[in-house]
Amino acid sequence: MVTEQHPSVLTPNTQNAQDTSPSHLPQAGFILTRQQIERNKQTLLEFWLSTATGAVKVITPAEQFVLFVHQSDHTAVAQVLSNQSTSHRIQKVTLKTFQHQPASAVYLTTKQQLFTTRDALILADIDFFEDDIRLADRYLMERFIYGSATFVGNVSTTTENHPFPVLRQGKLKPGDYRPNFKVLSLDIECSERGELYSIGLAATDYQCVIMVGNSHLPAHQNAPSWLRWANTETDLLQQFCAALQSYDPDIIVGWNVVNFDCRLLIKRAEICRVALIIGRNHAVARWRSRGRLPSRVQRQNLDADPEPFNEETGNGFVNIPGRVVIDGIDALKSATYHFDSFSLESVSQSLLGKGKKIENVHDRMAHINHDFRHNKIKLAEYNLQDCVLVLEIFDHTNLLDFLILRSQLTGLELDRVGGSVAAFTNLYLPKLHRAGYIAPNRPADGGLASPGGYVMNSKPGLYNHVLVLDFKSLYPSIIRTFKIDPLGLIEGLAHPENAIEGFKGAVFDREKHFLPDIITALWQQRDQAKKDRDAARSQAIKILMNSFYGVLGSGGCRFYDTRLASSITMRGHHIMQTTAAWIEEQGYNVIYGDTDSTFVWLNGNHTSESAHQVGEDLATMINQRWQHTLHHDFKLSCNLEMEFETHFSRFLMPTIRGSDTGSKKRYAGLKLNSQGSELVFKGLETVRSDWTELAKDFQQVLYALVFEEKPVAEYIRDYVNSVYQGERDQQLIYRKRLRQRLTHYVKNVPPQVKAARLADARNAELGRPLQYQNKGWISYIYTTNGPEPVEYRTSRIDYDHYIEKQLRPLADAILPFIDMRFDDVTSKQLGLF
Repeated sequence: MVTEQHPSVLTPNTQNAQDTSPSHLPQAGFILTRQQIERNKQTLLEFWLSTATGAVKVITPAEQFVLFVHQSDHTAVAQVLSNQSTSHRIQKVTLKTFQHQPASAVYLTTKQQLFTTRDALILADIDFFEDDIRLADRYLMERFIYGSATFVGNVSTTTENHPFPVLRQGKLKPGDYRPNFKVLSLDIECSERGELYSIGLAATDYQCVIMVGNSHLPAHQNAPSWLRWANTETDLLQQFCAALQSYDPDIIVGWNVVNFDCRLLIKRAEICRVALIIGRNHAVARWRSRGRLPSRVQRQNLDADPEPFNEETGNGFVNIPGRVVIDGIDALKSATYHFDSFSLESVSQSLLGKGKKIENVHDRMAHINHDFRHNKIKLAEYNLQDCVLVLEIFDHTNLLDFLILRSQLTGLELDRVGGSVAAFTNLYLPKLHRAGYIAPNRPADGGLASPGGYVMNSKPGLYNHVLVLDFKSLYPSIIRTFKIDPLGLIEGLAHPENAIEGFKGAVFDREKHFLPDIITALWQQRDQAKKDRDAARSQAIKILMNSFYGVLGSGGCRFYDTRLASSITMRGHHIMQTTAAWIEEQGYNVIYGDTDSTFVWLNGNHTSESAHQVGEDLATMINQRWQHTLHHDFKLSCNLEMEFETHFSRFLMPTIRGSDTGSKKRYAGLKLNSQGSELVFKGLETVRSDWTELAKDFQQVLYALVFEEKPVAEYIRDYVNSVYQGERDQQLIYRKRLRQRLTHYVKNVPPQVKAARLADARNAELGRPLQYQNKGWISYIYTTNGPEPVEYRTSRIDYDHYIEKQLRPLADAILPFIDMRFDDVTSKQLGLF
């Protein structure tokens, strides 16, 4: 491992001495927001932190932007900069590029100077590096500050307009502070034109809905105590600001709260000429749209993890100093939750078993408009319920705990969407600097594709006693074992005599590396989290470790190198193939392999106990052989760990539809465990959102009957008959996503688009809002006249379609393995209809 030395060239304003005078007493907190502010042509950093005694703002001394150039270009750069009216400094530093070329650092005092300098260097065709690191991010990562921090500074006197303490000339250092955030849920109701009707706020100890309306009307006399009335939209916004400031949350949560609620609130405040003062110390909320940048700057922008601009949704960012806005949808996706739909109704039903008060989602806008005019109290209850549902989802999933831990592990902001590249950069870049290197730029061409995970050609069949053996976190284990690392690759290429051979020409240094040690530390933390039953920490660490392979194989990462990603995946291929050969040497059959899982058919009579014993014995044998092989062939310690995961008493590996070839990533099995038996489906129709409930219900029962070796013919005939009799009409609904605007479907017009066009044509006739023009989901039924939307179906249901397209394919995927065919079972019956 490389010796770390602090590169003072990166933080020229850092003072090592700690002032312990009374005005510089250290405190601890958790970073909420970060931003840069310019004063007198200098750039300061502003951090808001949540502490045990309330929020604190820390303002640093002036910090400088830095980018690096080749030292051989030092004179040329100095000449270019001399022609610019910028305050700058260029000096040689003890750092070098990945090509072992010495570097110089260019220091600049404002963001505009950085932009001007970059443009000038581009015109002069001079390469530069690390210009896209945001100033606040560099400040924190170079000090190894992740989420929590201790801080000192000169305390300013608080006033009525600035009630929170401000520490000037502040300094931050790493800390270990566990926050107890004050959380407030926000939801708004408005017309289709955006006029605000009401604003709902909810917390564990607070509920409030502010609504435009007359408090003196008789119908409003018995309104709940949490309902407040506003005379106008302007009054509504002013009361909202006062209510939010009074409750003073650290975190604001909601559903699509950034790109809808906050964006609309800021827009309406501008229209009403109201200062939306909802930040701490009376700061105004600001909106920043995601915009397009020129091609070169897009590759070298100031966001370490760029995301595509979406002109249709107008995505952007909200800045509320001292408060973090976290969208529930983005947070769930960051925690790897998956739902067929991320609507609040769908997610709350899935997680909480309950939904919203307005059941007809297709007429939601009509309900809201009607209730605003005729039943404001009902609308207020609906508004408040949305706030409460979001709080319950956050509580049910421990989302805040997950985001806090992710921040403490990686330094990512609490509200950061995605961010795997930024997380890797935060962890890796400061270590790289201390090893004497600067980071390369992202590849201009987006990078070349690397080989994917290993997927074996399957052997289709219906089997008794199949075991699944899994390598525990295979890719992180490969990185640890074979020392796969960006710095290790550069050092290994420079000194290949004792390096570890990778793939595609890669060799890795045995000692000089960082990533294997980072993963080892995370691995140990995850093992401890499992022992402590800390699910949030375990999940955060798992996601982080598993992201490293993807980051190294992503053209959006500055450390991308196809030799890195290929040395992981191709090593995985070799490990999986070798493992399968060892298993077959023991007399068993490997029928499938996928990334890190091996499926083993025992091909004999077994009890549950004897099958489990075989699984444990095979895992032990494989682990011992890998330990011996890696020590003998590579002189390496083995971090690979095979685990026996599952015993399927019955297992189906289907064929690709219409072919004799075995499918991949699709199977079903009857799993035995201490609680009994469980049907498991992977990649099949039961777990896919684009199949009907009819198909899913039919498949689950049919497969269970086959696995348990029970008669199936009568079940199939009765099921088909019930479809034709109309007994299953509620199960015939397709629900599919519209992935483009309706006008973008020209040549290929799938059924969901046809249904959506019919629905919006009918909405237009009735004077209702158009529901489906800009993406979204639609529910439809297949009729004798084709697909029709559920809410406007007029034609007779085409039952033949459902028999042929939904039931027959599922039956014929399993029946041939028991010498039956769907047509043979149903032929006489189908003739009756």
